[in-house]
Amino acid sequence: MGKRGPAKEPTNLTVLKGGKPPATEPVPAEGEVVPPAWLTRDQALAEWARLAPDLIAKKVLTFWDVQAFAEYCDAVATIAEAAAELAGQGYVVERAVFDRNGKETGSRVVPNEWVQIQSRALEVSARRAARFGLTPSDRTGVAAGGGAHGDHKNPERLLS
Repeated sequence: MGKRGPAKEPTNLTVLKGGKPPATEPVPAEGEVVPPAWLTRDQALAEWARLAPDLIAKKVLTFWDVQAFAEYCDAVATIAEAAAELAGQGYVVERAVFDRNGKETGSRVVPNEWVQIQSRALEVSARRAARFGLTPSDRTGVAAGGGAHGDHKNPERLLS
């Protein structure tokens, strides 16, 4: 089941309005943020290179988040690959039909398998993009600026 109620307000905004930051909000320690070894496709690495530096600078992407961000980058690469395949093959394709003995009995027109692959990758990319505030509406729900030295008890960290 999804989250209920209104989206949580970013901690930075809560503090600016005079509220207190949650005492239990985890703050990642410093760590190296690099793509995982399995992220090897050129388009996925290009997406990492395009967005990661800015997300790291804003402390939205930390070493805790590498897996989720790599999944986003990989989904973007899959979307591009599917788009290229669909451009060449079309959204519907002709496939052979076989009887139960494996003998070809004709053909039929069916949706291209790449449509489903692209659709699943779009779903993954949208979910992961939301976690990193990569759309205007999602940015309001992402707290950025982890603060100096991970000091989550100091509200001043949220104002920098």
